Amino acid sequence: MQNYVLIPLSLSWLFLLPGCGKKGPEGPPQMPPAAVTFVPAASENVSIVREYPGRIDAVRVSEIRARVPGILLEKTFQEGADVKTGDVLFKIDPLPLEAAKASAEATLARAEATVKQTEATAVRFRELAASRSVSQQDIDNAEASLQVAQADVLAAKAALKTADLNLGYSTVTAPINGRIGRAEVTEGQLVGQGTATRLALIQQMDPIYFDFTQSTAELISLKRAMASGTLGEASPEQSAVTLILDDGSEYDKKGKILFSEVTVDETTGMVTLRAEFPNPDRLLLPGMFARANFVQGVKPNAVTVPQRAVTRMQGGKGSVLIVDEKDHAQLRMIDTAEAIGDKWVVTNGLKPGERVIMEGHLKARPDTPVKPEPFTEKKPAAAPSDADKS
Repeated sequence: MQNYVLIPLSLSWLFLLPGCGKKGPEGPPQMPPAAVTFVPAASENVSIVREYPGRIDAVRVSEIRARVPGILLEKTFQEGADVKTGDVLFKIDPLPLEAAKASAEATLARAEATVKQTEATAVRFRELAASRSVSQQDIDNAEASLQVAQADVLAAKAALKTADLNLGYSTVTAPINGRIGRAEVTEGQLVGQGTATRLALIQQMDPIYFDFTQSTAELISLKRAMASGTLGEASPEQSAVTLILDDGSEYDKKGKILFSEVTVDETTGMVTLRAEFPNPDRLLLPGMFARANFVQGVKPNAVTVPQRAVTRMQGGKGSVLIVDEKDHAQLRMIDTAEAIGDKWVVTNGLKPGERVIMEGHLKARPDTPVKPEPFTEKKPAAAPSDADKS
């Protein structure tokens, strides 16, 4: 009675057994190639741009000081205004100086009269010398007195000239064109007594200087690169200096490098450089902080890749995924130098023209096939207009 139960079970195992141990003819399902986009590694002439902080300096600075003692009578300028050479700025009481000049004139007149007197005596003694009416000693004394009187005239003339100059210094004028600051003295104050009192400051601000420093190590590296030919000199157009102001905005006028200091600061190991900028609107003021960008050289045939295509490994080493000749993704370790805009300059590990993956990094794996397409920059979507919103 129990056999009829066993037979169906045995038959069922017979049907199942042929399926065990047989592999399907196609094996496991294959994943389709990952879709990626690429850009060819570029070879181009790259401008090496450096940025340096520094400060604005006036081209010329003149301290206005009292050159003669006296009471300040008048200030004749507007503080903060532009002045020109020769403009009257201050007036010092001239009366004591006029008296000193008059005294010098009197001293000169007396000296000139003395010359006439001693000269007449000397002439008369010369005439009497032939008849031996006077001694040689008297003649010599008369000649010496004449020379002393003539020297007194010269001294009196010099004193008169000094008095005349001092009288002129009572009117203080601007020695240079520029913008004058605040007056540092007020009317009624005694100036120039013992020291040359500072009255005001004039600064010439168009054009204007920008002074900054560069390390000697960087300067040596640049010179060696130029000497070896790996770095070329920038053209005059490329060497124009761009100024970035303290608020992050770019100054709208370009400058030029004037000179590099010939000595190194022993305390900092830096070399001072100076650039000149036009400043017609007086936007740049002495003492302002700014940053200068300029091209220090051109690297010919440099390999560049977009920064977004480069992945940084642990320790800062760079890597990219490239598409090889068989359309397989390959991991490539690279060395990068400076960033130029949105690109890295590659110094090792990549050749010009190699296809560098821009999009699809997460789907592409090394040594696996990919479906490459050229990368195209997507334009940002336009904001909907009010008509579209309605």
